[in-house]
Amino acid sequence: MVDSPEGKYIVDRLRTGLPAQFHYHNADHTLDVYHSAAAIAKQENVNEEFTKLLLVAALYHDCGYLLGNHEHELASCKIAREALPQFGYDETDIEKICTLIMATQLPQHPTNLLEQIICDADLDYLGRSDFATTGSKLYHEMLAFGTIRNEEEWDHLQTIFLQKHRYFTDASLKNRQPKQEENLRDLQHKTTTLMTKNNAIKISFLDIIYTLAGILFCGFALKSFLVPNKFFDGGVTGISLLIHELYHKNIAYVIIIANIPFIIMGAFQVDKSFAVKTFLAIVGLALCLHFIPYPEITSDKLLVSIFGGVFMGIGIGLAIRGGCALDGIEVLALYTGKRISFTISEIILGINIIIFLIAAVKLGLPTSLYSILTYYTASRTINFVIEGLEEYTGVTIISGQNAAIKEMLVKQLSRGITVYKGERGFLKDSFDVSHPVDIVFTVVTRLELRRLKNMVHEIDPKAFIFTSIIKEAAGGVLKRRARH
Repeated sequence: MVDSPEGKYIVDRLRTGLPAQFHYHNADHTLDVYHSAAAIAKQENVNEEFTKLLLVAALYHDCGYLLGNHEHELASCKIAREALPQFGYDETDIEKICTLIMATQLPQHPTNLLEQIICDADLDYLGRSDFATTGSKLYHEMLAFGTIRNEEEWDHLQTIFLQKHRYFTDASLKNRQPKQEENLRDLQHKTTTLMTKNNAIKISFLDIIYTLAGILFCGFALKSFLVPNKFFDGGVTGISLLIHELYHKNIAYVIIIANIPFIIMGAFQVDKSFAVKTFLAIVGLALCLHFIPYPEITSDKLLVSIFGGVFMGIGIGLAIRGGCALDGIEVLALYTGKRISFTISEIILGINIIIFLIAAVKLGLPTSLYSILTYYTASRTINFVIEGLEEYTGVTIISGQNAAIKEMLVKQLSRGITVYKGERGFLKDSFDVSHPVDIVFTVVTRLELRRLKNMVHEIDPKAFIFTSIIKEAAGGVLKRRARH
């Protein structure tokens, strides 16, 4: 058929009449559909008369693009009705051909074997090894016409299409469907890898922003509040300030030298990436202290101790959100805690007590006490910056109306829930009486806690609710939290 007069006529028109933007819907695609339809028809034992109509439909199915992009199947039928009579086709055959052409319209809903064949032939490439190269032509065509904007959008579109598409004929189900599923898996892997890479770039950019902001805040706290007034903080920063006051060494150099042992320790206790980022952050802080002319804000001791601690806490907290540390004391506590029977908090407290005792002896008790206030303010601010307003709270609810409460949590608050099987009752006067009950557990932010309690009490005023602070939570329906 492709060498027949009607075949040569339409192929020649497609070769010469289509704009260059048609990278996919062109004569090559038409011939591809033609040969695929012929192969499927042979495997499905279609007789010669019907095969002829099928192959003509394959040759003319996309010629409507010669008239434009809009409803090209109808335009293809228009061209077929105008051209085919001169090649001896009667009205009945032409209508059958046009019906086959219209069957290729997406989404495909073929009603007989011939329509199934032309639909499968039209998308035959989805189940072949040249899926990527053939699809690339369609990608460039859609890009040229502004249908899609980038490769990421194209991959997403292709993934959805492959997930929904199924072949119709037995021949294509056998010969193409397995490869299509393999192509889908490859595409999903590519998409996942690309998303992971893009997310990593986004996260790295945010880490840099957090770290730079943390450096600037710490520099401001040190040069505008603590250093001019001879105040101290806890941890390695406190040690650096103490050395600076006692021996009058440049604080920028002291902070780097004091943190180096803890950075090396961090490479083994955490990972090398953390150690490298921490080293760069501390060097950045040193450069900040050395070159940025921060103004001295105040000499009022109470203001210095409170706001010096606040800005120091903001800086350290932002650096932690950025995946590094501006103070290596917690690395030391982590290292020591594995070798002695004290908690990390107890070890940090012990180290800071030594720092403040030395400050009290060398620089006076008032300075040491104000510095303790600075440390306390800084530590509370660090917790707030890391946890933020989204500090998570675990909520356990025991109620006889647990079905309504579960529905409210999931459908109205969009919370994930965990259900424990328990018993309620066991009262003093009826200890032997108990009833099975679903114990509902969920996690909310502290801003959501009051609303949750109110909604539970509307359902069951007698519901027993207790809460607990959750320091770390991730996964499920929870938002991504800061990385420590």
